[in-house]
Amino acid sequence: MDFTPTEEQGAAQGLAAQIFGDLATHERLAAAGSGTDAELWKELCAAGLTAAVEEIGLLGLVLLLEEQGRTTAQVPFAASCVYGLLAVADHGTDEQRERLLPPLRDGTAVATGAFPARSGLRTDGEGRLSGVVPYVPWLRDATLVLVADADRVLWVVRTADPGVVVVPVETTAPWSAARLLLDRAPGERLGGPGPELSPEPSPEPEAEGGTGREPDAETGEAAAAGMYGAVLAASRTAFAGLQAGVCAGSLARAVAHTTTREQFGRPLSTNQGVLLRAADAHMDTEAIRVTAYEAAWRHDQGLAYGAQALTAAWWASEAGKRVVHAGQHLHGGTGADLDHPVHRHFLWGRQLDSYLGCGSEVLEELGEVLVKEGSQ
Repeated sequence: MDFTPTEEQGAAQGLAAQIFGDLATHERLAAAGSGTDAELWKELCAAGLTAAVEEIGLLGLVLLLEEQGRTTAQVPFAASCVYGLLAVADHGTDEQRERLLPPLRDGTAVATGAFPARSGLRTDGEGRLSGVVPYVPWLRDATLVLVADADRVLWVVRTADPGVVVVPVETTAPWSAARLLLDRAPGERLGGPGPELSPEPSPEPEAEGGTGREPDAETGEAAAAGMYGAVLAASRTAFAGLQAGVCAGSLARAVAHTTTREQFGRPLSTNQGVLLRAADAHMDTEAIRVTAYEAAWRHDQGLAYGAQALTAAWWASEAGKRVVHAGQHLHGGTGADLDHPVHRHFLWGRQLDSYLGCGSEVLEELGEVLVKEGSQ
């Protein structure tokens, strides 16, 4: 394994770091509230960073999301790239790619996803969907939302279509989230019309990389569950990269605070307890980063990476919350200030801790995958 970025990936990461660093300032983030920074989103798209994701791959996207996480920039970058660009590029038909990708590349269309599929959305024979998804991140900004029905078939829904209602909700992190209500809303099946699915599928152990049942190949469930599992694994990997950046940003702020703040005539960073806490946070951050890199690298190399994506997601959940707690604690009383920049890292870290599955849930999935692999 070689995680060394290519020249293109390194250039994209450097450009992302510059744009996020210049525009995602504390003052701008405070002014944005829980909404998206529209100017920053336009700048990212104008710089070609959204379009570049198809070329630099999932590992390249992870590198870009690290830079976003360092500044907690409020743009739907991860969601639109994973549930839009990569999902359509990897699983869409030629016609869907030709039609859907251009506006996603230039940012005039924004995608998000209702993942994991826990809501049990229903489809009728005409491709219309009904049901409720209580929380979808960045839905208030989205023009397209990727959803999975009860059989794990993926559908692209346009938020402006009849039968689609978007109700804003507030979450721990300011991710422009909303509740999605579908009432016989028209949907477009990702990948085009497929084989009919069994009307009464029987529950089986979970498939690698996803959260659904083991598919029955004879009924067409194999293709549907495989596509769903692939998108879920990619999203878990990408958001683990985002969490690595959030943790790195939190730790950097803690280091800056403890090296400049003095107590009893010496910097706080000279205290052994502070050093140990910061060192543990650093090792946790590196664990999130390297596991996300491995999963993304295997994806780009065309290797199986379901177990690696789950491993990255587990580290992002369990280690992520330890790091953002440590970052806040190392700020002392300042860390309790809700308006302090480090508190934003805390909110993002806790949101990412449970998004796409909390640590114990992901660990259970990983155990089932390893047991299945061991029995083969």
